[in-house]
Formats: sequence, C-alpha cells, structure tokens
Amino acid sequence: MLPLELNPDRLPQHVAVIMDGNGRWAAARGLPRVMGHRAGVEALKSTLRLCSDWGISSLTAYAFSTENWSRPGDEVNFLMTLFERVLQAELKALEAEQVRIRFLGDLDQLPEKLQRLIAEATACTAANCGIHFNVCTNYGGRRELVRAAQNLARRTAKGELDPDTIDENSIAAELFTAGENDPDLLIRTSGEHRISNFLLWQLAYAEIHVTDVCWPDFNAEALKTALLDFQSRNRRFGGLDPTTP
Repeated sequence: MLPLELNPDRLPQHVAVIMDGNGRWAAARGLPRVMGHRAGVEALKSTLRLCSDWGISSLTAYAFSTENWSRPGDEVNFLMTLFERVLQAELKALEAEQVRIRFLGDLDQLPEKLQRLIAEATACTAANCGIHFNVCTNYGGRRELVRAAQNLARRTAKGELDPDTIDENSIAAELFTAGENDPDLLIRTSGEHRISNFLLWQLAYAEIHVTDVCWPDFNAEALKTALLDFQSRNRRFGGLDPTTP
C-alpha cells in the first residue's frame, strides 16, 4: 500500500501532527467553525489509517491545548462533546484494527464523562499490537516540563533520588510520553511556522514539515508529500555528515 515514491526503509517511525486550520477551512466555505472540527476528525481518522497501512509505528496528534480553554465557551463545549462522540463511535474500530490509544495531558480537568470514556478506551486497547495513537488533550509542553520537574523534586525531597543522578532519561521518564520514542517528523498544517507549546522536549531533533493545506484537507497526497520531504533530509543529530569532506 505504500506509494512507490517512498522508501520503506527511510520512513519516520513516529509522526506528530499539529492539526491547524479547521476554523479557516470552515470560514472559506461559509460554514460555522464547528463544521471545520467535524471535518478535521475525518482527516485524523484517515491519517491514522494511512500511517498504520504505510508502516509508521506511532502517530501523536495535538487535539486540544491548555491554551484552547480561552476559546469561546460554545466552541469548547462542542469540542468536548465531539471527543466523547468520536470515542464512543470509534472504539470498536480501534480495537479491531489493533490500535493502541493513549491520551496525553492533564486529563483531570476534562468533563467526567469524557474522562470515563478515555479510561475505557485506554484500557481496552492497552494490549493491542498495532500503531500507537497518542492524542494530546489539555496538553501543554511547558506545563508537562513543570510537572516533570515537580515530580523529580518531590522524589529528591523524600530522599528517594540523588539530584546528581538526574539526567535526560530521568526527565523523559516523567513526561506524558514516557515509553514512547521521540517523534522523527512533525507536520504542521495551514502554513503556520511555530510549534505552539507542543512536545517541547520530544521535538528536539524532529524534522519539521509545514504545509499550507488546512487540516480537513490533509489527505494521502499531503501525507506522502510530508514523508518525501522527510526522506530528503540529512539527519545528522548535531554531528557531521560522514560522506562530506
């Protein structure tokens, strides 16, 4: 199923996406913003299946940030209800396709019904052996790092941890993404050139692909373009290219 232009040996194992442009997509069509969010859900479902079919091991989607609470109340309420409906409708399909889903963020602030559905979906798919699907919900990169620092500080204060032994692995183990490899590729749609408080630690060496395509229009061709861009990069991780004199 992989497009012939792509090299199966040079695919990113973990793709992260900032799904931007739902509102602009709707406005361009004279539709309410909520219609853009509905269309965005379909694009996410399609992208997840494409990543799974094409051999990508993990997909992490920025669904709702800590800053998104500042949006109009009606839109926030719609998004929470949309999350609930999608989870209820899609859980059986996720199980059938062996998707393992996790929700990353401060989940305690979400509506109780949504928290219950998240717990159910996480438990039901925990043993699945397919693609890892991480949904960042009420997530903020800075808050995640503060939380990690607080956890390490508490362990140090209790005498459980020597501060001199704290290293990058210690911090990574306290992040919401603990146990997951860092993203190889970040895709941002709708032409914005910023990471918007998303995976600040984890994106340290990710390749970044920005497309003008609004998220609801993100399809197989757009994903292929992003992967071709990734495969054109020379990933040196701070070192030198051994083929360059």
